[in-house]
Amino acid sequence: MEWLYILMPISGVNIFWPGLLILGFGVGIIGGFFGMGGAWMVTPGLNILGFPMAFAIGTDVAQMAGKSLISTMRHGKFGNVDYMLGITMLIGTIFGVELGAQMVMWLERIGSVDKVVRWLYVVLLISIAWLVFHDAAVRRRKEREAKAHQTELDATAVGVDWASRLQAIRIPPVVHFKHANITCSAWLPIAVSFFTGWLAGILGIGGGLIRMPALVYLVGCPTHLAVGTDLFEVAISGLYGTASYAYKGRVELLAALIMLAGAAVGAQIGVVATKYVKGYGIRFVFGLAVLGCLMSVVLKLLEAEFPAWGWLLGPLATVEVLGFVSAISIYIAVKMVQGAKAELAAKKMRAANS
Repeated sequence: MEWLYILMPISGVNIFWPGLLILGFGVGIIGGFFGMGGAWMVTPGLNILGFPMAFAIGTDVAQMAGKSLISTMRHGKFGNVDYMLGITMLIGTIFGVELGAQMVMWLERIGSVDKVVRWLYVVLLISIAWLVFHDAAVRRRKEREAKAHQTELDATAVGVDWASRLQAIRIPPVVHFKHANITCSAWLPIAVSFFTGWLAGILGIGGGLIRMPALVYLVGCPTHLAVGTDLFEVAISGLYGTASYAYKGRVELLAALIMLAGAAVGAQIGVVATKYVKGYGIRFVFGLAVLGCLMSVVLKLLEAEFPAWGWLLGPLATVEVLGFVSAISIYIAVKMVQGAKAELAAKKMRAANS
């Protein structure tokens, strides 16, 4: 079975190349659907497949930039991108990405990059999973209360409403983002993008893992617009991050191209699926994806703590991350097909009645 493995010319490791294709295709679907580069799955996935953490981060940033650019163009056709909001966020992103990349190089020099990055992932994933499911639980409670009072809950109602309070802080300059219908201080999206840019650099993510929920919960962007705008920002920050990591010699271009081949196809499916799944449907599936990624990272941490069980925990982490990416991707693809069939049936009915 040697033909299933390929030697990476820069890092010098042998990698199971079908795993790269599966990872790329699955994350392409997930990234296009959730509005992110999917690096929060790819970086641990590449590390689990055998890449050293620094190479996993740099290679992931490279494939993420190309895939996000493809998804952004598709979302733009659906009107899901607020380009002005995305350009404003670039200010904080560029500074944040470089700070994060410099911190990774420092952690690599002192030999702590693998452990620190994995624990940061665990803390971040637990926090985001709690936020998403807490938000859904609060909104369901509001729905029950509205039903008890025989009223209908407003379609725009949310569970967690931090955005309206933050928008009320009008530190000049105050700007209006017409497409997203948001009026706030320009410093709000800049501050969010600086923090997510820092995460992009230190964790090897496009920032989408936290930027998409941050756009929804902190900036107040509608979910479908947060998806497209986030991907636009991920593409730009990814291009900058790729240049930064390539200069430092931590980008395995061959692996990035293999993943991009699968991601280019998967991204089209994910983007089209957002036509048929809206708002809290996207948020709930996003929460499940975060939990799946968290499980794979925990398994890898247990392998490091209990090396005697490495023969079990290592392969189990690989199977879990690839299996979960595949399961979520299949779910999104099924939703797309169901939505497309329903839309075609509705068009035929209208044509028959006219």
